[in-house]
Amino acid sequence: MNLRKQEILNLKFQSLTQKTWTDFEKLFGDNGACGGCWCMWWRLKRSEYEKQKGVGNKNAINKIVNSGVVPGIIAYDNKNPIAWCAIEPRESYALLENSRTLKRIDDKKVWSVVCFFVDRKYRRKGVTEILLEAALKHAKKNKAKIVEGYPVDSEKTPSAFAWTGFASAFLKVGFKEVHRSSPTRPIMRYYL
Repeated sequence: MNLRKQEILNLKFQSLTQKTWTDFEKLFGDNGACGGCWCMWWRLKRSEYEKQKGVGNKNAINKIVNSGVVPGIIAYDNKNPIAWCAIEPRESYALLENSRTLKRIDDKKVWSVVCFFVDRKYRRKGVTEILLEAALKHAKKNKAKIVEGYPVDSEKTPSAFAWTGFASAFLKVGFKEVHRSSPTRPIMRYYL
Protein backbone atom coordinates (compact mmCIF):
# COMPACT_ATOMS: atom_id res chain seq x y z
CA MET A 1 0.00 0.00 0.00
CA ASN A 2 1.54 3.28 -1.06
CA LEU A 3 -0.17 6.22 0.60
CA ARG A 4 -0.02 9.75 -0.70
CA LYS A 5 0.49 12.57 1.82
CA GLN A 6 -2.94 14.11 1.16
CA GLU A 7 -4.60 10.80 2.09
CA ILE A 8 -2.81 10.82 5.43
CA LEU A 9 -3.93 14.37 6.12
CA ASN A 10 -7.56 13.16 6.14
CA LEU A 11 -7.15 11.03 9.27
CA LYS A 12 -9.87 11.24 11.91
CA PHE A 13 -9.34 10.77 15.64
CA GLN A 14 -11.39 9.32 18.47
CA SER A 15 -10.74 8.97 22.18
CA LEU A 16 -10.40 5.41 23.44
CA THR A 17 -13.68 4.78 25.25
CA GLN A 18 -16.05 1.86 25.67
CA LYS A 19 -17.57 2.92 22.35
CA THR A 20 -14.24 2.62 20.47
CA TRP A 21 -12.88 -0.40 22.40
CA THR A 22 -13.43 -2.87 19.53
CA ASP A 23 -11.44 -0.57 17.20
CA PHE A 24 -8.58 -0.60 19.72
CA GLU A 25 -8.73 -4.42 19.83
CA LYS A 26 -8.70 -4.57 16.04
CA LEU A 27 -5.69 -2.24 15.80
CA PHE A 28 -3.70 -4.04 18.51
CA GLY A 29 -4.55 -7.49 17.16
CA ASP A 30 -4.17 -10.82 18.91
CA ASN A 31 -0.66 -9.94 20.16
CA GLY A 32 -1.69 -6.73 21.91
CA ALA A 33 0.45 -4.50 19.66
CA CYS A 34 3.95 -5.33 20.91
CA GLY A 35 4.31 -8.66 22.68
CA GLY A 36 1.15 -8.49 24.78
CA CYS A 37 1.73 -4.93 25.97
CA TRP A 38 -1.76 -3.52 25.41
CA CYS A 39 -0.19 -0.16 26.32
CA MET A 40 0.36 -1.14 29.95
CA TRP A 41 4.20 -0.91 29.91
CA TRP A 42 4.38 2.52 31.58
CA ARG A 43 1.57 1.85 34.07
CA LEU A 44 3.01 -1.11 36.00
CA LYS A 45 6.04 -2.30 37.89
CA ARG A 46 8.07 -4.53 35.61
CA SER A 47 7.21 -7.69 37.61
CA GLU A 48 3.47 -6.93 37.39
CA TYR A 49 3.73 -6.21 33.69
CA GLU A 50 5.50 -9.51 32.97
CA LYS A 51 3.07 -11.45 35.15
CA GLN A 52 0.01 -10.23 33.27
CA LYS A 53 1.51 -9.86 29.77
CA GLY A 54 -1.06 -10.59 27.08
CA VAL A 55 -4.62 -11.19 28.25
CA GLY A 56 -3.93 -9.77 31.72
CA ASN A 57 -2.72 -6.49 30.23
CA LYS A 58 -5.68 -6.41 27.85
CA ASN A 59 -8.06 -6.85 30.79
CA ALA A 60 -6.20 -4.15 32.76
CA ILE A 61 -6.47 -1.51 30.01
CA ASN A 62 -10.10 -2.51 29.44
CA LYS A 63 -10.79 -1.92 33.13
CA ILE A 64 -9.22 1.54 32.86
CA VAL A 65 -11.41 2.36 29.84
CA ASN A 66 -14.52 1.00 31.57
CA SER A 67 -13.81 3.26 34.56
CA GLY A 68 -14.30 6.28 32.28
CA VAL A 69 -10.60 7.20 31.95
CA VAL A 70 -9.49 8.03 28.40
CA PRO A 71 -5.96 6.61 28.07
CA GLY A 72 -5.34 7.95 24.56
CA ILE A 73 -6.57 8.45 21.04
CA ILE A 74 -7.05 6.26 17.99
CA ALA A 75 -6.39 7.46 14.43
CA TYR A 76 -8.63 6.28 11.61
CA ASP A 77 -8.18 6.14 7.87
CA ASN A 78 -11.81 6.15 6.78
CA LYS A 79 -13.34 3.80 9.36
CA ASN A 80 -10.22 1.67 9.83
CA PRO A 81 -8.22 2.15 13.03
CA ILE A 82 -4.60 2.61 11.93
CA ALA A 83 -2.71 4.20 14.84
CA TRP A 84 -2.71 4.82 18.58
CA CYS A 85 -1.23 7.43 20.92
CA ALA A 86 -1.25 7.06 24.71
CA ILE A 87 -1.57 10.44 26.44
CA GLU A 88 -2.63 11.21 30.01
CA PRO A 89 -1.37 13.13 33.02
CA ARG A 90 2.14 11.92 33.93
CA GLU A 91 0.88 10.54 37.26
CA SER A 92 -0.98 7.83 35.32
CA TYR A 93 2.32 6.15 34.47
CA ALA A 94 3.97 4.53 37.52
CA LEU A 95 7.03 3.35 35.62
CA LEU A 96 7.65 6.82 34.22
CA GLU A 97 7.25 8.38 37.66
CA ASN A 98 9.98 6.04 38.97
CA SER A 99 12.33 6.34 35.99
CA ARG A 100 15.87 7.56 36.64
CA THR A 101 16.49 8.47 33.01
CA LEU A 102 13.15 10.22 32.49
CA LYS A 103 12.59 11.55 36.00
CA ARG A 104 10.61 14.73 36.56
CA ILE A 105 12.55 17.89 35.83
CA ASP A 106 10.27 20.15 37.89
CA ASP A 107 6.99 20.12 39.78
CA LYS A 108 4.85 21.42 36.89
CA LYS A 109 1.76 19.42 35.97
CA VAL A 110 2.32 17.78 32.60
CA TRP A 111 0.50 15.41 30.33
CA SER A 112 2.73 12.68 28.91
CA VAL A 113 2.82 11.11 25.46
CA VAL A 114 4.30 7.70 26.22
CA CYS A 115 3.37 5.38 23.38
CA PHE A 116 2.58 5.18 19.69
CA PHE A 117 1.46 2.17 17.74
CA VAL A 118 1.09 2.58 13.99
CA ASP A 119 -0.14 -0.18 11.69
CA ARG A 120 2.86 -1.34 9.68
CA LYS A 121 1.24 -0.30 6.36
CA TYR A 122 1.19 3.30 7.62
CA ARG A 123 4.69 3.56 9.13
CA ARG A 124 7.23 6.06 7.77
CA LYS A 125 4.47 8.13 6.19
CA GLY A 126 4.15 11.02 8.66
CA VAL A 127 1.37 9.48 10.75
CA THR A 128 3.20 10.05 14.04
CA GLU A 129 3.41 13.81 13.49
CA ILE A 130 -0.29 14.03 12.64
CA LEU A 131 -1.13 11.85 15.64
CA LEU A 132 1.00 14.09 17.89
CA GLU A 133 -0.89 17.16 16.68
CA ALA A 134 -4.18 15.41 17.50
CA ALA A 135 -2.81 14.42 20.92
CA LEU A 136 -1.99 18.07 21.64
CA LYS A 137 -5.58 19.05 20.78
CA HIS A 138 -6.86 16.27 23.02
CA ALA A 139 -4.66 17.46 25.92
CA LYS A 140 -5.69 21.08 25.42
CA LYS A 141 -9.36 20.09 25.42
CA ASN A 142 -8.67 18.43 28.78
CA LYS A 143 -7.12 21.64 30.18
CA ALA A 144 -3.48 20.53 29.98
CA LYS A 145 -0.92 23.34 29.84
CA ILE A 146 2.24 21.31 29.11
CA VAL A 147 2.65 18.10 27.12
CA GLU A 148 5.81 16.06 27.54
CA GLY A 149 7.29 13.37 25.31
CA TYR A 150 10.15 10.92 25.81
CA PRO A 151 11.19 9.96 22.28
CA VAL A 152 14.15 8.02 21.01
CA ASP A 153 16.86 10.23 19.51
CA SER A 154 18.45 7.61 17.30
CA GLU A 155 17.43 6.97 13.71
CA LYS A 156 19.12 3.55 13.98
CA THR A 157 16.22 2.27 16.06
CA PRO A 158 13.71 0.35 13.89
CA SER A 159 10.32 2.09 13.93
CA ALA A 160 8.63 -1.01 15.39
CA PHE A 161 10.79 -0.58 18.52
CA ALA A 162 10.39 3.18 18.88
CA TRP A 163 7.05 3.08 20.63
CA THR A 164 7.80 6.39 22.37
CA GLY A 165 8.33 8.01 18.96
CA PHE A 166 11.36 9.62 17.36
CA ALA A 167 12.71 13.00 18.48
CA SER A 168 12.57 14.22 14.87
CA ALA A 169 8.76 13.79 14.82
CA PHE A 170 8.38 15.76 18.07
CA LEU A 171 10.60 18.56 16.71
CA LYS A 172 8.52 18.79 13.51
CA VAL A 173 5.38 19.34 15.59
CA GLY A 174 7.03 22.06 17.70
CA PHE A 175 8.22 20.27 20.84
CA LYS A 176 11.44 21.58 22.40
CA GLU A 177 14.04 19.56 24.25
CA VAL A 178 14.09 20.57 27.92
CA HIS A 179 16.33 17.91 29.48
CA ARG A 180 18.54 14.95 28.61
CA SER A 181 19.95 12.39 31.05
CA SER A 182 20.78 9.86 28.33
CA PRO A 183 22.40 10.35 24.92
CA THR A 184 19.37 8.88 23.14
CA ARG A 185 16.43 9.82 25.44
CA PRO A 186 15.53 13.52 25.61
CA ILE A 187 12.59 14.92 27.51
CA MET A 188 10.68 17.22 25.18
CA ARG A 189 7.88 19.66 25.93
CA TYR A 190 5.16 21.51 24.13
CA TYR A 191 3.54 24.46 25.92
CA LEU A 192 -0.13 24.81 25.06
